[in-house]
Amino acid sequence: MGNFTFIETPIEGLYIIEQRLFQDSRGYFMETYNHKEFKEAGLDRIFVQDNQSKSQKGVLRGLHFQKKYPQGKLVRVIKGEVFDVAVDLRKTSKTLGQWYGCILNQENKRQFYIPEGFAHGFLVLSETAEFAYKCTEFYHPEDEGGIIWNDADIKIEWPLDKVHEIIQSDKDKNWRTFRNYLR
Repeated sequence: MGNFTFIETPIEGLYIIEQRLFQDSRGYFMETYNHKEFKEAGLDRIFVQDNQSKSQKGVLRGLHFQKKYPQGKLVRVIKGEVFDVAVDLRKTSKTLGQWYGCILNQENKRQFYIPEGFAHGFLVLSETAEFAYKCTEFYHPEDEGGIIWNDADIKIEWPLDKVHEIIQSDKDKNWRTFRNYLR
């Protein structure tokens, strides 16, 4: 038996990943990545960069993507809780413009695999959240793109009832629409 369960989502290529947890009176241990098992599941990617952020409740980061150097991401929450979202930007995909979201937190210890060709963002639902992710491509600031979080065509159902206000960077407040991306 492997240490991972790969759960397909309605959008091809997106996976929720659960891992075996070994727990006893001392605490727990879990493997968060194993190239062999991921490859056997069809996720044969090489991760080149790891990132971590800490954010307060109501922070909404995203929806980010890179244009010429797209990043696949394996994301998880170390502490706290977020609503994590991926939007399909693959122009030849039958699910272009569709989104999928899931709760990631320190209790469920789930991971979310987002392949290249997606915009990504998350909303912090707990008082603070520590968010960690692996990327298949290096970050290129000059290549960054984004879509406004509340785009009228994508219609993401953010759990806004769980936060008092949305907190964003100036950059994230000024992203353009999905229709603009398609041009």
